[in-house]
Parts: sequence; C-alpha cells; structure tokens
Amino acid sequence: MTTVATLNDIRIQRTEKSRLSSVDFANLAFGAEFSDHMFVIDWDRGEWKAPRIIPYGDMSFSPAFSALHYGQTIFEGMKAFKSNDGGINIFRPYDHHERLNRSGERFCMPPVPKEIFVEGLRQLVSIDKDWVPEGGSLYLRPIFFATDELLGVHDSLTYRLIIFGSPVNAYYSAPLRVKVESNYIRASEGGVGYVKTAGNYARSLLSSREAKKEGFNVVLWLDSLNRKYVEEYSTMNAFFVIDDVVVTPIPSGTILEGITRDSIITILKDNNIPLAQREVSILEIMEAGEQGRLQEAFGTGTAAVAAPVELIDYNGSQVKLTDSSNWKVLNFVRNQLAGIRSGEVEDKYGWLMKI
Repeated sequence: MTTVATLNDIRIQRTEKSRLSSVDFANLAFGAEFSDHMFVIDWDRGEWKAPRIIPYGDMSFSPAFSALHYGQTIFEGMKAFKSNDGGINIFRPYDHHERLNRSGERFCMPPVPKEIFVEGLRQLVSIDKDWVPEGGSLYLRPIFFATDELLGVHDSLTYRLIIFGSPVNAYYSAPLRVKVESNYIRASEGGVGYVKTAGNYARSLLSSREAKKEGFNVVLWLDSLNRKYVEEYSTMNAFFVIDDVVVTPIPSGTILEGITRDSIITILKDNNIPLAQREVSILEIMEAGEQGRLQEAFGTGTAAVAAPVELIDYNGSQVKLTDSSNWKVLNFVRNQLAGIRSGEVEDKYGWLMKI
C-alpha cells in the first residue's frame, strides 16, 4: 500500500536572495532562466516522503542512479499565465498529471497521487508567482526519475519527483521550415512513442541536427512500418487544413497525446469547424500543397502552442504555404486559447486552476 505524505506540512525553505531582478524578461531564451524555487518529493518502497519547496539549484546524485543507466525518467510540461483579474492560471494541470501517470505505468513507475502533484504545483506557483511574465508564461517542468543506487536491470524501488519553473516567451519566433524525415524513425508500434520520456527526444536529436544543417527548423516524422503516414513534428502534434477541413493524425502508440492538441480539437468541435481525425499520408499533403488545396499547416504543443509552417520538404520536393497571418483556423484557435488562459473567454471546459 502506498502512503501519501501530508502536504499540509510541506516544508518551505525560501531563497535568501531572489534572482528575479537579474532576468531580462524582454529577451527570454526558451528554458534558459529558472524561477527561485522547486518542489521536491521522494518515493521509497511504497511511501511518499519529505515534500518540500526549496531554492532552485543543483542536487548531488550517485553515478549509479538507475535512471541514468536504464532510462526510467519521464516528464511533463505545462504553463501558468497571468489572468486579467491579476491572478495566475495554470492550464490543464489535472490532464498533465494523468498523462504523467500513463507514462509512468509504461515504465513500471509508481503512480503520483493527484493531491501530491496538484498541491505541490499550487504552492510552488504561489511562491514564484512574480516569475510569470507579462505576455508570456511560466513553463512548469515536472520530472520523475528512478534513484536506486544499484547496477542491474530492474525497476527501481526509489524515485524523486521535482517540479520547477522557467519564464518563457514564444518557443518558435518565426514560421517553420519542415523537413519530412525519411531515414530515421521516432517510434514504432508496441514501443513508447506515446510516453513523454527523455529517450524519445534523444533519438530525435540526430535527425533534427541534420535538418537544421540543411536550413530547416523541425522534422516531420512518418510511421515506422510504411514510411508513409504523418505522425508528429519534432516537438509538436501535426495539423493540416485541406479543402476547409482540419486534418490531424489519430494518436496511437507512436504519437504523443498532446494536451494542446486535445484543447484545439475541443474548440474546433465546439465551433462546428470541420475536423477529420484520421491517417494522413505525406503524399496526400504534398499533392494538396501542389494543387493549392493545402490552406494551413501547423504544429501544436505546450511550448509552441500553435506554430505555423511555411514550407514542407519531402525528399527534395517542396510545398510553400501562404502568409499565416491570414489563416482562419490557426488564428482562431490561438485567440481562443489565449482568451481562455487570460480569462477573456469563458473557461467552460474547466481547464484552468486559479492560483
């Protein structure tokens, strides 16, 4: 039986000197600055122990940590925004908690109780609320990893959950140039493509580096079996507008179930915008682009929110898209999401946790 720590007694150690005044909020590089504090809690053989909020900083660790050797490490990413009433809203924290536990289940990791995740998050953001930038957000990174100090392939008996924050602006500052990846694969059926784990991102790095050398921002992954069907971008789910219908691949064992993706689909359905969740081949995308029927293409994710694509390259054949400032779907869902997060648009879905 798992014992849950008493979160009313979170030990709070505030930093002696805030780093807030040293940050240039007008010129934030994504993920380069970190707020003053972090929430930490440990799991040891069925018991959650020592919930604490401490100054953000380095931690000592054993070189034998099993996370380093056998990859039991998962994470999440969510955002806190300033609202029009002067408060702070965290966007869909309960859904991120559920996805963290789906990832953990695949990796034989203990489930994180909702009360631990949500209360730790709430108290952390309450303390670091001044780090939420105007017009930007506080990106929140929960990371959960194995801490056994023992070599030998096994699921760990001990773990640590840390949540910390990073003030950010836009992840992509300009429309994207996309290379369709034909040589490498991101995920295969029966694997961990749907899990938010470090290894999925590590295996994408070589492809991304090669694409950037050729002048592209991101890659677009294809399925591992046929090398034919679109799956997702480097860090985002994929959306296309073809003949006034929004088309997006169906999440499967090889595609991460994006929470921003789900939010956009909910908004589209609620506003009767034609939507098709189905397999979509790269040949269909390229043909629609060549015929002028590909009206929009964009990626969605917590970091990027909704990022427009200006060019798609598939084995040297290229499709160029029109100026995204005139795109109906992209700009509509962007405005709806921004409005909900700030309080300008009613949160009828219950997505916000107010701080």
